[in-house]
Amino acid sequence: MGILEKIAEIEREIARTQKNKATEYHLGLLKAKLAKYRSQLLEPAKKGEKGEGFDVLKSGDARVALIGFPSVGKSTMLSTLTKTESEAANYEFTTLTCIPGVIEYQGANIQLLDLPGIIEGAAQGKGRGRQVIAVARTADLVLMMLDATKPNVHRELLERELESVGIRLNKRKPNIYFKQKKGGGLSFNSTCALTRCSEKMVQMILHSFKIFNAEVLFREDCTEDEFIDVVTANRVYLPCLYVYNKIDQISIEEVDRLARQPNSIVVSCNMKLNLDYMLEALWEALQLIRVYTKKPGAPPDFDDGLILRKGVTVEHVCHAIHRTLAAQFKYALVWGTSTKYSPQRVGIAHVMADEDVIQVVKK
Repeated sequence: MGILEKIAEIEREIARTQKNKATEYHLGLLKAKLAKYRSQLLEPAKKGEKGEGFDVLKSGDARVALIGFPSVGKSTMLSTLTKTESEAANYEFTTLTCIPGVIEYQGANIQLLDLPGIIEGAAQGKGRGRQVIAVARTADLVLMMLDATKPNVHRELLERELESVGIRLNKRKPNIYFKQKKGGGLSFNSTCALTRCSEKMVQMILHSFKIFNAEVLFREDCTEDEFIDVVTANRVYLPCLYVYNKIDQISIEEVDRLARQPNSIVVSCNMKLNLDYMLEALWEALQLIRVYTKKPGAPPDFDDGLILRKGVTVEHVCHAIHRTLAAQFKYALVWGTSTKYSPQRVGIAHVMADEDVIQVVKK
């Protein structure tokens, strides 16, 4: 029996099993086994076997993966937002490989990857699905293209496919400390009351992974699924925006309903409706900020800003300017919203905000 058959068998058993107090340990074990087999499925092929892939060199300030079912308008979106021409037609599977494009927005270069359409069963390798998902794992954000004229079942199917290969959308990492040890058995602790997972469940899950010596500390009330994610340690937590295309073909009430859903944006690529708002939302979700530099006695350089992530300190800015600058740093003068008054003299640990201006003074 191959891995795919084993996965299918476990999925069938989970679907058959009723969820109650008596079966929770059995279900926990099944989920652990499922995670283990899926991890094996994600592992690269043995050395010597050449697989056909389409990895694209990461470039720009951020990377966005455009994912969706065939014929939802991904190629039209890429051609509209970037200078790259991606073949678009009214039949499915027009795009057969990964086509990169660059969105130039607010001085940042955002790499947009038009991936071939995902079909159901992509996680098992159907329709080049495994290569598509492998590229999506390297992105900073997932842009999920959906057809507004079709039922919402597409969104659920795509989420399930990505979930099964360890991509968690709009979720944060579980606050669980886990460390494997060489001896001493299992040390289990929690800093809060646990209602969704017990010590016995943790022990059974670890035994199914053949882990008998470990240190576990729950800092929040997590489920067994979240604990399995921590143990497997190959999960990717990505922000996701759901983009509903073809809104020119549905009623205004339906557009309003879709637009009010969390993390959802309604657009029409053919009629170029609402694309500017989508770029704004993309910028916010990627948490990018612009920092401008200033030389002593000269005006700030607003033409060539540094594109960094939200929460960066003056030290990160120094590294972005030149790798030796942080070692020679004395203090910095900052103008902008991150300071109480402008200019403010700050240290290397000062946190920068969007559109701040910085002047670095060396020793």
